Amino acid sequence: MVVVFNEFLSYLLLFVIMVAIAVAGFFVGKKLRQNKNAKNGGEN
Repeated sequence: MVVVFNEFLSYLLLFVIMVAIAVAGFFVGKKLRQNKNAKNGGEN
């Protein structure tokens, strides 16, 4: 039972880390796009 719980916590921690990386990437990309749009005057 303890082994199953430890494996679950291991995968849960890995999942949380991967979600955090994805969210950070989203916000960094959004910020970079805003900076590029501001530099180009909102042109596409």
